[in-house]
Amino acid sequence: MKPVNQHSLPGADDITRVVLPNGTTVLARTNFNSPSVVIGGYLPCGSLFDPDEKLGLADFTAGGLLRGSEKRDFQQIFNDLESAGANLSFSAGGHTAGFTGRCLSEDLPLLFDLLADALRCPTFPSEQVERLRAQFLTGLAIRAQDTAEMASLTFDQIVFKGHPYARPDDGWPETIQAITRDDLADFHHTHYGPRGLVLAIVGAVEPKTIAGQVAEVLGDWTNPSQPELPALPELKPLKNSVTRKVKIPGKSQADIDIGTSGPRRKDPEFMPASLGNSVLGQFGMAGRIGEVVRQKSGLAYYASSSLSAGIGPGAWDVSAGVNPGNVQKARDLICNEIARFIEKGVTEEELADSQSNFIGRLPLSLESNAGVVNALMNIERFDLGLDYYRCYAELVRAVTPEDVLATASKYLHPDKLAVAIAGP
Repeated sequence: MKPVNQHSLPGADDITRVVLPNGTTVLARTNFNSPSVVIGGYLPCGSLFDPDEKLGLADFTAGGLLRGSEKRDFQQIFNDLESAGANLSFSAGGHTAGFTGRCLSEDLPLLFDLLADALRCPTFPSEQVERLRAQFLTGLAIRAQDTAEMASLTFDQIVFKGHPYARPDDGWPETIQAITRDDLADFHHTHYGPRGLVLAIVGAVEPKTIAGQVAEVLGDWTNPSQPELPALPELKPLKNSVTRKVKIPGKSQADIDIGTSGPRRKDPEFMPASLGNSVLGQFGMAGRIGEVVRQKSGLAYYASSSLSAGIGPGAWDVSAGVNPGNVQKARDLICNEIARFIEKGVTEEELADSQSNFIGRLPLSLESNAGVVNALMNIERFDLGLDYYRCYAELVRAVTPEDVLATASKYLHPDKLAVAIAGP
């Protein structure tokens, strides 16, 4: 495999990082091969702050930021973006509300102005709030009929029982109905502020000037009432396997989600778990899971494994879409494959293939401005260090089959799995 040119990857020598006096962190990297600029960022006001009776409030608030501000109504915001061929959007997850945007470099001041308007002075017009509520309720109605979505949601409720991660960030129909326009305004007033705000900019820009441009629109923003993110409680692992079924009449497919909790992004087991997960259910035609369940047995429309990891514990699970009559057979095959994975681990060849894949696809993921923006945000969010991607290949190659086996044995227990099934 041809070695990667490390200096083509973002690093400490070509990433500009500035922290403004009000706590806003600005990250920038130049790419004059494209006339465009991509921005991305986040601030600590996610669904961890949502009360149970108004779950979805953080996401609802983020969705309302571009529906009108003190300077522009909804139509003016839309027209300004449309006339420049730019885009800007907001959403919220568990820990943060995030945003992404894109424009030509000459329109970056406009995009910054619109971003500042949305973050600092949204007005949440009642008419727009009701339109947004209707969209959320429609999305939740669709979710309730989606077998894959409902299996995933049920899986989280089992694995993260008693933990905030058990709650869906987008809430429930009754909690969305309970949210008022004043709730949105109050949530914004309390939780939105510059402390913890991270903004990444990549493209045809001069990084030395970017911090000044951001300071012009956000540098004087303050919010003394902005709270710290609540601490996550300790996750209690499953003591035995738990199966839960969700009946959705009229469906021709059932979806299965089987697994348990996994490491956090900062845990030393993250890389061994990622490479092990690639062998288990990602590499090639979805790894061992895809080969056994789909290719050899023909029991699934799709079958693969995934590992999610963030600030808190993630999920390590196998999902499959099957004919309802094949649920038990597919479930047994998946559980058997997980047990074999824990017992025998991965071979040198399997691990080497996945390592080459991880290292080879990194430069491809960083070819676009958006890819680099995501990389910069990951560096900041998880405190990885500005040279993380320069050291990435070394970190990947350092993992041994023994590391993978030890990590799999720590997290995956065949007799302590969550099994969620949604279908007819």
